[in-house]
Amino acid sequence: MLRLPRITVEVPVLSVGAKPADYEQLAAYADGLRRPQGLHMTLLHIGILEDFAADVADWTKGATDPAAAAVKTADWLRALPVLEGFTGTAERLVLLGGGRVSGLEVEVPQGVRDFQVGLVQALHELLDDLLVDNPDDFILSSRALGYRYPRWRPHVAVGKPKPQGPSWEGRSRERSGSWEIRPLTVEFGASQIRNRQLLPGPADGVP
Repeated sequence: MLRLPRITVEVPVLSVGAKPADYEQLAAYADGLRRPQGLHMTLLHIGILEDFAADVADWTKGATDPAAAAVKTADWLRALPVLEGFTGTAERLVLLGGGRVSGLEVEVPQGVRDFQVGLVQALHELLDDLLVDNPDDFILSSRALGYRYPRWRPHVAVGKPKPQGPSWEGRSRERSGSWEIRPLTVEFGASQIRNRQLLPGPADGVP
């Protein structure tokens, strides 16, 4: 059976630094540097919608039908507010995903953090509507949502960690898995839903 791609609420990266070389210099820190056109920051991770709906059905012991859960979640996603573009700064490279990913740790305006908190609060309201009790426990246990940390850490994944070696000489390592880099300005676009066109239900603009 064909599975839907992962669904996330994210903001695309429009630029890193003032010129392409500013991003390319990160190759000294990360292997397999990702294409700048595909960089983004995740604000909320829903995961594979089928898995999320199945988790809801299991948690509610069948009180919520998985198909209905998927449609309600899709409608909820389409109705979310949009965060306007903003500017962040990055001065540190960090290890993510248990050390499998290198990412820019980004300082973002307080309004961005408030927006992300609002998304989590809205997720709680969705779960209430889906008859999920103890939503905090559900969020931490859901395979689809994949929450592993209680706090959101703004970051942009850029590649795979590079083993420490000559290229690290002279770099400051203040704590395990964290390195200082030359400060970079990161421009972000408006928030969007990844794979929005694959959500079940009516297409945008169709009643």
